[in-house]
Amino acid sequence: MFGLRKMLLAAVAMVALGSQAQAFEVGIIGFQFSSETHARVANAAAAAAKAKGWGVTLLNSEGALPKHAEQFDALIAKKVDAIIIAMGKPVEADAQFKAAKDAKIPVITVQSGSSPHALFDIQTNEYKVGADAALYLLGQLGYQGNIVTARFDLNVASRIRGRILDAVLAENQAVKEVGKFSMARTQSWRDDVRAGMQALLLQNQGKINGIWASFDGQAYIIDDLLQAQGVKKGQIPLVSVDGGKETYARIADPASTFLATVAIPFEAMGKQAVDAIQTIVVEKKPKETVTSGPYLFTEAVLVDKTNVQQFLK
Repeated sequence: MFGLRKMLLAAVAMVALGSQAQAFEVGIIGFQFSSETHARVANAAAAAAKAKGWGVTLLNSEGALPKHAEQFDALIAKKVDAIIIAMGKPVEADAQFKAAKDAKIPVITVQSGSSPHALFDIQTNEYKVGADAALYLLGQLGYQGNIVTARFDLNVASRIRGRILDAVLAENQAVKEVGKFSMARTQSWRDDVRAGMQALLLQNQGKINGIWASFDGQAYIIDDLLQAQGVKKGQIPLVSVDGGKETYARIADPASTFLATVAIPFEAMGKQAVDAIQTIVVEKKPKETVTSGPYLFTEAVLVDKTNVQQFLK
């Protein structure tokens, strides 16, 4: 009889725990899913949250700040238990970050920059990432020659990479930046990059020794343009940042001009955000058990022909 009572109590406890897990809901916003990296972070976070039995509201802001703010407001109104923002805009959406904090909804961002109203931002050290990419490209050129660049200053991570490239160029003046394209549109960014880089390649035909792109999506478009012009691998070294299946395939492809990337572990960062919510919000452990500062850094790895095979597995 006593054993049966214990079994019943255990069953009731398990049902209660299951209900509690099911009741927990996390809101996840990716700023623009047409950018592969945003989708990779958000989808990885959603998969990790669902694996814990949490409810998930997954939203795509489609690169539009007003929609981003509206979605943030909607999650706050819904009173979700926590919010994850992939590649968000802490400065532009400061009112929403503050509203979430006032509503006692913890927010964790990924690759977004810090906010006084968020727990912390999970990111790679973009200053180091920028230095790795810039120095690799200059090394391929023997620290002399002409480069053109594709930039994206509206995104904090891409902007930092560009600023570090500028610092490297300032110290290595035998390498000249003869042309620069700055991506301005976010919703139709592929068309923007294709038109801008096509014009830049035409204007500087015959005098380009290397190309730097602020993220791999830009580099895919540049690679396609170079291949269409008959450029062979290594003739105009193309270096970028992000990593991913298509990037690794292009680096390994002898027909592609894509030479190297600095690979950022986006899926791992999405999962880290969920694990952090589990620790801080569910288990109610201090934030300092995850990270003491405004950032939780992850390591990025330079991938080129010497190690790309291990990333293709």
